[in-house]
Amino acid sequence: MTTVERIDTNTETQTAVLTVTTAAVNIINTLLEQREIPDHALRVFVSGGGCSGMQYGMAFEESPQQYDTVVEVEGVRLLIDPTSLMYLRGATIDYVDSLMGGGFRIDNPNAVSTCGCGHSFRTNDSEESDSCGCGGGSCSH
Repeated sequence: MTTVERIDTNTETQTAVLTVTTAAVNIINTLLEQREIPDHALRVFVSGGGCSGMQYGMAFEESPQQYDTVVEVEGVRLLIDPTSLMYLRGATIDYVDSLMGGGFRIDNPNAVSTCGCGHSFRTNDSEESDSCGCGGGSCSH
């Protein structure tokens, strides 16, 4: 039996587990179309590593796993495992396009510090790490 918590962020009474901007939704939809996997969802997760001790990851998956939280925003589904949800609750996923290139950016209220690359972070209960030697400044990721 699979237990899946479904959350529709379009419901005003629901506290947002994860917010996704319109720009990010548009890019996710474009990627799903380009890869010809329109029924897939985007898994957003946190794993150990990176410049600051923890890092963000994303991957497309066909269906939720047991205990996943499913967040639906404007027709796009995001999957979050329970451990990652502890670190991502209240975060905002955006897509930023700049002269230096585009990419997803996660604004995470649970992060007490982030690496200059923006792909890794540290929380109050994680050990400080500087595995890429960026010194908390900028990173070459």
